[in-house]
Amino acid sequence: MSLISEDTDPSGSRAAARTAAATPQPNRVTFNRLELNRILNLYGRMVADGEWRDYAIDFLKDRAVFSVFRRASEMPIYRIEKDPRLARKQGMYSVISATGLILRRGHELERVLFVIDRKLSLV
Repeated sequence: MSLISEDTDPSGSRAAARTAAATPQPNRVTFNRLELNRILNLYGRMVADGEWRDYAIDFLKDRAVFSVFRRASEMPIYRIEKDPRLARKQGMYSVISATGLILRRGHELERVLFVIDRKLSLV
């Protein structure tokens, strides 16, 4: 015997659950597409050079963190953080080393990433 009456549409309850699960939670900080594209371009070049091997992305309530690892079992060698609470102060983007030292902080992601982005130079 079925617990659902013949008048109710079972697909309607599934569709409502699916849309609720698909929408991101509004209280989380995330990287937008352009920010993530810039970070992943840098990551791809460093992987091609053999310096980086793994990464992790964390979307927390107060900040978004992109962690870079030399090996997956180690501590991250760099953390690229986006903290919107600091947007009007020192800048919402920062690059933090493995020891916790803030290498650079600023308002523009491109300029903050220069501290770890070593471009090819002609000699």
